[in-house]
Amino acid sequence: MSTANQITTKWLGNMAFESTNPSGLNLIIDADPDSGGEGKGLRPKALMLSALAGCSGLDIASLIKKMKLVVDDFSIETIANLTDEHPKYYDAVTIEYHFWGADLDEKKLQRAVDLSVEKYCGVMEMFRKFARLDIKTIFHKN
Repeated sequence: MSTANQITTKWLGNMAFESTNPSGLNLIIDADPDSGGEGKGLRPKALMLSALAGCSGLDIASLIKKMKLVVDDFSIETIANLTDEHPKYYDAVTIEYHFWGADLDEKKLQRAVDLSVEKYCGVMEMFRKFARLDIKTIFHKN
């Protein structure tokens, strides 16, 4: 197994953990004060949403570059529904791709989104195993 597929997560005491990353940039995970933590770290479920948006975003940024598209700004809103019963998990996720620009090539940008969603993003594929995904692309003219 490659070390890129292995991380170490060490307990720091109380409700905090430090998790390694193949990039060398470690991250802190902590519970909120209502759950006994100090709120000084990232939340595990929210990290999953960041991983989903980040994975897809990297695909799209690469495709924007390859297709030589002009985009002033680009963001991804990830809105998840958490189940009520334990273990709580995301059963539905809406992913909104927002593009801003004066002269957006909407057809090619939509193609970039589709390629990420349908072909390239491994985290998206993992989410498909447990959640219903709703994909939206929104263009904002400057």
